Amino acid sequence: MYDYLARLQLSERLIGIMTNLACALLILLIGIWLAARLANFAQRAMTRAKFDVTLIGFLRNLIYGVLIAVLIVMALQQAGVPGAPLLAALGAGGLAIGLALQGSLSNLAWGVLLIVFRPFRIGDFIRAGGNDGTVESINLMHTTLVLLDNSEAVVPNAKIGADAIINFNRRGTRRIELRVGIGYKVDIGKAMSSVQQLFEADARILTDPVPGIWTESLGDSSVNLVLRAYVRSGDVWVVQADLLRAVKERFDADGISIPFPQREVRLVDKAGNGE
Repeated sequence: MYDYLARLQLSERLIGIMTNLACALLILLIGIWLAARLANFAQRAMTRAKFDVTLIGFLRNLIYGVLIAVLIVMALQQAGVPGAPLLAALGAGGLAIGLALQGSLSNLAWGVLLIVFRPFRIGDFIRAGGNDGTVESINLMHTTLVLLDNSEAVVPNAKIGADAIINFNRRGTRRIELRVGIGYKVDIGKAMSSVQQLFEADARILTDPVPGIWTESLGDSSVNLVLRAYVRSGDVWVVQADLLRAVKERFDADGISIPFPQREVRLVDKAGNGE
């Protein structure tokens, strides 16, 4: 009789354990499905609200991650794992992981800050982490830049956050600056007038701020002029190259010389000096 009762109690315990495990598995399966649906719903809602693309992806993944974490805790409790030891184990595990991944956590923290405060967005041309390039993607751990030669740089977010970030696109316009030397015998006013006409002839050069040309310095063989003008951010490289060529062609047409450094070499005949 005692053996029968013991076996009956064991069977009931096994049935209870199996039932709890089945319920925990069911919670996981249904919960994962619901978490994905809720995260996608939040993503669509943020898209309709015209949130930033980078922020949408980050918040969607954050919502999904939090839901999965809560789901795992619920499933473990349903399976019979006590809550207090579970939380203690999770805390100890989190501390150990944090100590082992200090660099990665620094990248993660800066990734969150970059996404939340948005000093730059996808498509911006920036200087960050010692690199100049167009932002292709912003992840929690790193930022991907396409450099000027079309190579790809994957820059850790901690390196970007630890240095100054220069965003060349944020204002919508950029200043181009050229330096040109003219001969000392050239009329400076004539040279400036020629350049001013080039400014007025190019519709890509903005009139506000007003473009200008100034005398920068008196060099060894030339009077050095500096040209400054503002253009839209997307036109800066093309306009700068076109303007430099136009200045050269206009100076040639107007007879304005662009001198180059010259050296005078003297040969001394030692024999002729009686040495």
